[in-house]
Amino acid sequence: MKLATLKDGSRDGQLAVVSRDLKTAHLADGIALTMQRALDDWSFIAPQLEQLYEQLNEGKARRSFDFDPKRCMAPLPRAFQWADGSAYVNHVELVRKARNADMPESFWHDPLMYQGGSDDFIGPMDDIVLASEEWGIDFEGEIAVITDDVPMGSTPAQAASHIKLLMLVNDVSLRNLIPAELAKGFGFFQSKPASSFSPVAVTPDELGSSWQDGKVDLSLRTTWNGALVGQPNAGTDMVFSFPQLIAHLAKTRNARAGSIIGSGTVSNKDSAKGYTCIAEKRCLEMIANGEAKTPFMKFGDTIRIEMLDANGKSIFGAINQQLVQATAPKAR
Repeated sequence: MKLATLKDGSRDGQLAVVSRDLKTAHLADGIALTMQRALDDWSFIAPQLEQLYEQLNEGKARRSFDFDPKRCMAPLPRAFQWADGSAYVNHVELVRKARNADMPESFWHDPLMYQGGSDDFIGPMDDIVLASEEWGIDFEGEIAVITDDVPMGSTPAQAASHIKLLMLVNDVSLRNLIPAELAKGFGFFQSKPASSFSPVAVTPDELGSSWQDGKVDLSLRTTWNGALVGQPNAGTDMVFSFPQLIAHLAKTRNARAGSIIGSGTVSNKDSAKGYTCIAEKRCLEMIANGEAKTPFMKFGDTIRIEMLDANGKSIFGAINQQLVQATAPKAR
């Protein structure tokens, strides 16, 4: 099943079911008005959404309309929780190596995770609006899952059953602000602006055999200013599966329905697969030549993040955005 949230002038948008080929959609207003409402009572509402999904795919949904990703908000426009992990330890190792720092051995068996802002996500085709190029603006291609209620102390095996939806992420990072923030010892804050998500969120069964052991065995394609810069496999080199990340999150607290857990930057040890964030490319340059040459994003740059199935069909639709300069807010 594929679900989207359409813009309707409200903060939370309107839930819609989207056909498997991403060509048509149908409002879910007779079932659940919003994505959060569906997640709050998933066991009751999901079968009704699934029935509508089947009708849509068969061309039998009476009020269907053409699906336009430009109308989409993030599938969950604001969430009770956004916790981003770092499941691809290769990425962390490269960052450490580039600055001649050792990586703690614990990083291989104890996931890194931070809690990001979840009150203001960006739609898949909305502009990335920021004030200054001096901040070191970077994209980050990731995968994320959305859960229902996860009880505190859940094991990875138990956590797996709580994964209800998956989506793609552009976790925008401001690289030049990160060092000073991390030096304070309290983690990311200003260096992590609003993240954006794919047009649709999909149930795990939509991935077929590519969903294995809580990982997605498909390539994540990142295109920067029209050039393909990376297509690493999201299953390869993922040290911590999504069930493991969720169990880490829920070790000391409950995770409520609508919690979003990110994978961190998708990264492969094989550098020929390219990169899904500029920082990784710059680290490879530092390691090889002692100097980073690839610049961060400039105003006017575009970024596209997408995942295709074995037949070359888009699964989640594409995150397709432009970076624009913010204007000063008007006095009120």
